[in-house]
This record gives sequence, structure tokens and C-alpha cells, in this order.
Amino acid sequence: MEKVLSAVVKAVNDAKETSPLSGSWTNFTTINLVANAQLAVGGRAATCFLPDEAKPIAAISKSIYINAGTLKQIARESLTEAAKAAVELGKPWVLDPVAAGLGATRNALLKDLKPYKPTIIRGNASEVITLANFWELQTAKKGNVEGVDATDTVYEALESAKELAKWTGGTVTVSGKTDLVLNNKEIYAVSGGSDMLKKITGGGCSLGGVIAVYAAVAEPLIAALTGSVVYKWASETAANSTKGSFSFQTAFIDNLSLLDAETIRTYAETSIRKMVKA
Repeated sequence: MEKVLSAVVKAVNDAKETSPLSGSWTNFTTINLVANAQLAVGGRAATCFLPDEAKPIAAISKSIYINAGTLKQIARESLTEAAKAAVELGKPWVLDPVAAGLGATRNALLKDLKPYKPTIIRGNASEVITLANFWELQTAKKGNVEGVDATDTVYEALESAKELAKWTGGTVTVSGKTDLVLNNKEIYAVSGGSDMLKKITGGGCSLGGVIAVYAAVAEPLIAALTGSVVYKWASETAANSTKGSFSFQTAFIDNLSLLDAETIRTYAETSIRKMVKA
């Protein structure tokens, strides 16, 4: 566990010291919070929409974030081009399959992303289950997404997450009251955080963007664990000092910008728990 804790601390410090650029194809509802969260943890944000920007942005970015929420028709081509460019240029990329299962266009897009094998997938339980079905990695379990909300539990998505990790060779984060972070070899549970994240738009989307920042400076499992721990700490601390959702959002971003690596290490010692091997 000491190795993991040290790696999380290093990722926090490295992001702040190197300010990696993460090109992001994200959704219109949460674009502001995603970019501000990326900046707060030390990254640089570049939000893109046009298909012909995919390769140029991927070329100058250290990592790529692709979010399938609140789509316009142009995203049908743009997101695929961004994933393709990330793979061709060897850049780590994070997929957030927001509202997987909601409509034919979104579902077709998510199916088209399968060959590009994301470095990290971050979604809620229902999105992870649904994505595993779209990619024909399982048939027994069906996800039930209500808009962008999960109706399945994190642990109900564990087998789906394992199948996705097996296919991609990367890391999967299932976000919830307790986050599951896993790859083909290891499974971690990350506890803590605040339910106030459910009261603002973009809590999950911005987590995906922040994980992309850490993916630029750390290997996938550590990047996902760092993002999860940082969000649990920042949201929990913010909730202890605010009363309403808007002041919470402000305090949450403040906490991200004021991250102290050793504070995160202390928090991580109690929040990260290694589970049985995958």
C-alpha cells in the first residue's frame, strides 16, 4: 500500500509542477466546471468540438478526455476522431460514457469507440454496465440509466468493469458513494466524499477531466486512484464549510486548487482499500 500512496502523492505534485495540457471533448452542460477543475489541480484545459481539431490538439496534449454527454450532431464525428488521434499518437485517453443507453445516436457513437480502447473509463454504475453490453463483453447484466443518473449500485457493476478492463487492458473507475478503481490485476475501493457532489452539475464529468490530467503524469491505475481520492477529499472538506450547493461548488474548486500532497496522503491512508485481486 505504501507504493500506491507514494505514487498518488507524486501524481498530485507532478500535475502541479508540470501543468500538462489535456485536450477535452466534453459536453456543453459541464464544460466550465470540467475546465476549471482541470486548471485547479494543475493541468491546462483545451476544450474542442471540431473533427479537424482532433489530431492537432492530440499532438500537443499530454492526454485526452472524451465525454459523451449533451451531444450535438458534430460530436458523432468529433469524438471518434479524437479517440483515433489519441491512439495513433500514443496519448492516454479517458472515456466518460455519460448517459449510455439514452438514445440511438449516442449509443452508436459509444459502440464506434470500442476499437480505440480507452486508457481509462470513468462512469457511474449503470453507464459502466451499459457500455460493457454495447461492446458485447457481457450479456447477463443490463444497466438502467435514468438520464445521467445510475440506478445500479457500484458493486453491481464490478463484473462489467472487469470485462471492460480486460478488453482495454486499462483501468476502469466506477463512481459512487464508494468508488471502485480496477485493472486486470488489482481492485481498489475508495471511500469518503460528500453527497453534495450530486447537487451540482458536472461532478462526475469534471472527475473524468481531472483523471485525464493525472493520466498525463502517472500510469492509468494511479491516475484514476488519484482523481478519486482528490475528489473525495475536496468534496468532503467543502461540504464541512458550506451550506448550499452553489457555495459548495466554489469551495470544492477552491479545495482542488489548494491541494496539499501530504494532506491527500493522510486522507488516502484511510480512504483507499485494496480488495481481492481481479
